[in-house]
Amino acid sequence: MLRFCRGIRADAIIKVNERANSALLQKFRSLSGVASTTYNGPSYEETLKMRKEFVTPSAIPFYRKPLLIHKGEMQFLYDHKGVKYLDLFGGIVTVSVGHCHPKVNAALEEQIKTLWHTTAIYMHPKIYEYSEKLASKLPGDLKVVYLVNSGSEANDLAILLARLYTKNYDIITLKNAYHGGGTSTMGLTAQAPWYYPAPGIKNSIHHAMNPDPYTGIWGGKNCRDSPVQTKRNCDCTHGKCLAEDNYINQLESEFKYSLPRGKLAAMFAESIQGVGGTVQFPRNYLKRAAELVRQNGGLFVSDEVQTGFGRTGDHYWGFEGHEIIPDIVTMAKGIGNGFPLGAVVTTPKIAQVLTQAIHFNTFGGNPLACAVGNAVLDVIDEENLQQNALDVGSYLLKGFETLRDKYDIIGDVRGKGLMIGVEMVANSDTRKPMEVNNFIDIWERCKDMGVLFGKGGINGNVFRIKPPMCITKEDAKFALEVFEGAVKNQLNN
Repeated sequence: MLRFCRGIRADAIIKVNERANSALLQKFRSLSGVASTTYNGPSYEETLKMRKEFVTPSAIPFYRKPLLIHKGEMQFLYDHKGVKYLDLFGGIVTVSVGHCHPKVNAALEEQIKTLWHTTAIYMHPKIYEYSEKLASKLPGDLKVVYLVNSGSEANDLAILLARLYTKNYDIITLKNAYHGGGTSTMGLTAQAPWYYPAPGIKNSIHHAMNPDPYTGIWGGKNCRDSPVQTKRNCDCTHGKCLAEDNYINQLESEFKYSLPRGKLAAMFAESIQGVGGTVQFPRNYLKRAAELVRQNGGLFVSDEVQTGFGRTGDHYWGFEGHEIIPDIVTMAKGIGNGFPLGAVVTTPKIAQVLTQAIHFNTFGGNPLACAVGNAVLDVIDEENLQQNALDVGSYLLKGFETLRDKYDIIGDVRGKGLMIGVEMVANSDTRKPMEVNNFIDIWERCKDMGVLFGKGGINGNVFRIKPPMCITKEDAKFALEVFEGAVKNQLNN
């Protein structure tokens, strides 16, 4: 029996569709156990009522019948009834080392007893100790740390730094990118569902063609830096990627037709697109893009909010897989394992421009956040989580590849480490996206059988798999079994 299943309470699994994989159901129905603590909060019905009356309607929870989550333990979550779930989304790629990791909890508990809050008006050792440790993880001259509370704040500050330093205003990002939802970072984002009709959102921000080897104009089976390639035919020759050349040509056309010559402030790019559906680029695209940006007076900003801190396995930072050293790096999410924390790291020369006026963040770098961030860095190293991300991630990728070759509705499998996307399609030849309701049916069945997947992509048809990096191969095997069961059920309907 698989180790991670022991806490799933079979009688509480919510009436899984009776046509689901019978072998899996039999396994789950034989299990027993509950969460180690009892839920004593408001009832499910009371919680629904409070959410409807007092919480912004824009905050929409997952699932047709939303989960009421009560407790987290490493890679697992428990609902109010004690039902245990394997979490493969990590609070939207935020829980990096595990829910309520003992060492991170202990660091927070120790700090909370002595000092909750101070700002830059006083010195506090935790801020400096953490900044030094974080900077030591970055290459080159990326040594100056500015601490904030979120990825949107980090990217907002990066915009300011780039414009002040270059004295230029125009910024370029990629279509399908997500860089935040603030009034400035919304402009960097290039997905219609995230836009509000407010003036000035995209002022002097330009979106270049997205170099997607699976659904883009060019690309094929030799383009990506991933254990799994697309099944799409490829005309590339050995050592020469035509898709890379063509997408770079498109980027060059942006400079030729849409930007002031030599007057770029910055280009922002995710190392692997997250919200957009775990989209990877042709191998050398970002390296050549960074060169082009600098030739035109701009800085290259790497958004590591989702790909940083060892998640891609091969490297600590996603940009290292593209063989570049950015001018500015933004980070958040996994940096604090769920605690509000973000950072901008840049060079001393670029950082100096902020001395032109007062720039202040009240809660950025508070002692609690720095204690947590420090512990997270230690756990990643001590528990070898980067290597675990590589090992378990590669196992998952190859497992999903086997399922892709078996079921036509699985169109593409991609990613590195524990940054994985599985794109579902209605037609594998045309790559037409699966209808959203059909996708949701599969997603819901996985939840009913004990596995929580993320979802995303511009068409809402990509399973996003970005779990806490402590998951095991046994967890991965269980997830693959559940996913296949849900896919079979969909095909049999």
